[in-house]
Amino acid sequence: MDDSGIKKQNWDVKETELFLEILKELDMKKCLDGRKVRNNKLFKVAHRRMTAAGYHRSVDQLKFRWKLLKSAYYKCKREPDSPAPTKIQGWWRYEKTMVAIMESRHPLVGPGVNSDRNDEVTEESDGEASVLHWPQPCPDNTTQNLDLIIKMDPEMDSQLKIGFIGAGNMAFGIAKGILSGNVLPANVKVSAPSSRNLGRFQELGIAVTHSNIEVVCGSDVVFVAVKPHLVPLVLKEVTQHVTGRHMIVSVAAGVTLATLEELLPENSVAIRLMPNLPCLVQEGALLFARGSHAKQEDGALLRSLLHRCGLVEEGPEAWIDIHTGLSGSGVAFVYLFAEALAEGAVKMGMPSALAHSIASQTVLGAGRLLRDSGKHPAQLRSEVCTPGGTTIYGLHTLEQGGVRASTMSAVESATERARELGRKSTAGSRK
Repeated sequence: MDDSGIKKQNWDVKETELFLEILKELDMKKCLDGRKVRNNKLFKVAHRRMTAAGYHRSVDQLKFRWKLLKSAYYKCKREPDSPAPTKIQGWWRYEKTMVAIMESRHPLVGPGVNSDRNDEVTEESDGEASVLHWPQPCPDNTTQNLDLIIKMDPEMDSQLKIGFIGAGNMAFGIAKGILSGNVLPANVKVSAPSSRNLGRFQELGIAVTHSNIEVVCGSDVVFVAVKPHLVPLVLKEVTQHVTGRHMIVSVAAGVTLATLEELLPENSVAIRLMPNLPCLVQEGALLFARGSHAKQEDGALLRSLLHRCGLVEEGPEAWIDIHTGLSGSGVAFVYLFAEALAEGAVKMGMPSALAHSIASQTVLGAGRLLRDSGKHPAQLRSEVCTPGGTTIYGLHTLEQGGVRASTMSAVESATERARELGRKSTAGSRK
């Protein structure tokens, strides 16, 4: 089985080279000397990047590979005239990168520190507490690189700053999901023109303001969560404050990436995201599309931030409007069906409160079984039906009422409306 998605028993040269380049970037750009690359957080970040590149290794496997590479490095240091270590295939390909990592001298490494020896002695240490805090600050030319690493890998540092322009349900649901991850409430700020919806954010410990510019200036990732027709006004207000460190994520239905990029400074990182209301309970279905200047690591960062909100998927922008009809509006279609289920039971004599409670649980249970079983809906439906039983009679009545065609038409209508909003937003941004 040589599929790139299958874990390999042996490391090949290309995989090892990628692994070392990732460690080199993370270690050196954080102004740490080479021996700190063993820090557990770095390996977690390296694991995510390796997985994104199609190499499925565990964190422990990455640590063990690094241990072998370091052992080979030390052997070469002790015995420079000996043959290359036999345990590491293609060692000569990695030697230059290993030397760059192991022998780099950054301002954070104080004079007189024998990093090679200290590292060799503490080889088995994995401790995050072992990071040394020298009094010298990072030089100016590394600060921007450090910010970039933090932006790309939020688990590297909980200081990632998140901003929301707009305080509606979507913003609140996403904020709740983000806070259940690594981001601290103190590092989130929300702006809205009125105080009507800000109280619930404050209850979560989130700072609030009426200034959109304040949010942008104090954030790395900015979620634009306003009504579609307000997006051009909001972005024109804040555009001069958007810099290369920002990622702008729009959750406005119908507002295209082309519109976003036209309203933002040149080369801005823009992402279009469509969540849905169940984000409020971390059971959302979210789809995003990257703009022309958004890289793979930007998408990885967004996934990392949103993974507690529910299912997070990436796709081409053409799917976003479809997702709006399917899932953004689809939850309302499900609520209508749940309401009708309950009303049917009330008609047959069940108390309303009990009927609605059972209907909601029925929808929840059916949804979880559909998601977790991996079966096609038609297969699950057939498993409920028995010949001549109650379910097939009820399904026949639904089919006579055109429930299947009506539902498909509802998704189609909602999708077309999202596309229409997109055309209007494009036209509005050019005025």
